[in-house]
Amino acid sequence: MRLIQFETGNARHVGALMDGETAYKVRSVESTRELALLAVENQQTLEKQIGALGLGEAYPYQKLLRELKVLPPLDHPDPAHCLISGTGLTHLGSAATRDAMHQKAQQDESTLTDSMRIFKWGVEGGKPGTGRIGVQPEWFFKGDGSIMVRPGAPFQVPAFAEDGGEEPEIAGLYVIAPDGTPCRVGYALGNEFSDHVMERRNYLYLAHSKLRFCSVGPEVLIGALPSSVAGTSRILRNGRVIWEKPFASGEDNMSHSLENLEYHHFKYNQFLHPGDVHVHYFGAVTLSFADGIRTEDGDQFEIHAPAFGAPLVNRMQRVKPAYQIGKMHVI
Repeated sequence: MRLIQFETGNARHVGALMDGETAYKVRSVESTRELALLAVENQQTLEKQIGALGLGEAYPYQKLLRELKVLPPLDHPDPAHCLISGTGLTHLGSAATRDAMHQKAQQDESTLTDSMRIFKWGVEGGKPGTGRIGVQPEWFFKGDGSIMVRPGAPFQVPAFAEDGGEEPEIAGLYVIAPDGTPCRVGYALGNEFSDHVMERRNYLYLAHSKLRFCSVGPEVLIGALPSSVAGTSRILRNGRVIWEKPFASGEDNMSHSLENLEYHHFKYNQFLHPGDVHVHYFGAVTLSFADGIRTEDGDQFEIHAPAFGAPLVNRMQRVKPAYQIGKMHVI
């Protein structure tokens, strides 16, 4: 089952998608977070909790998308309590990349770059088996819920940014139970969106390059993630496709298990505050930047994978930063 969050007027709703064309309102809840916490309280799965609440009015899904009424599939009423993070160097990539990786893995450890070294560790120890702890991945923080834009809305790229590039990924969506236990709501398509020019200057700029707007959705897939997920990422400029490439995700295409990635995020006590929401990106394998594409203001990004229903669409919009040099107020 896939769920969305949407709005009509000043009201918010959770919608269950049965056929990709119609969203049926889930009764008695206004958000996916509320639904998830109710399921935790009643010790039920989300699907059973939805069945207990029942479905109400039907809404045309495509119309909701066109009118930008669809929200991110999980959020928090206070954006400061929605934490957005991710992991990198988690995917095996294409066969050619994998072959090259195996060849380099035979080199002496001291000759590898830091990125290749972490990637090699993941290949060797990222899937230790159920219930066992594997090697920790690269990890980064993106921001709070205020940087997560709804499907169809633009990414605001600050004027100081050197680049704005798509990163098609799968994201895990979580809510923290009252007893501090992380609970996975489901999975969604994500565009993690980063500044790749800045990151390329020096890997120590990775943290800066990740502090950008991002998007997930429009739908959250509840239940198990398919072991292999195939999708397509493309960029349109003035209505014309300027770049398009397939991508593969899911554990069959990853060097880390999802359980291992989740453990190395939620092992930190500061991420276990009851009621908080987490959006955690699992890593990308396909980037237009790697193919020499330089994005421009107004470019549109489209990420589609049939397992997740409708595509995730956003465009790029340059903006002036709110804070300017010399504007510090001393109190």
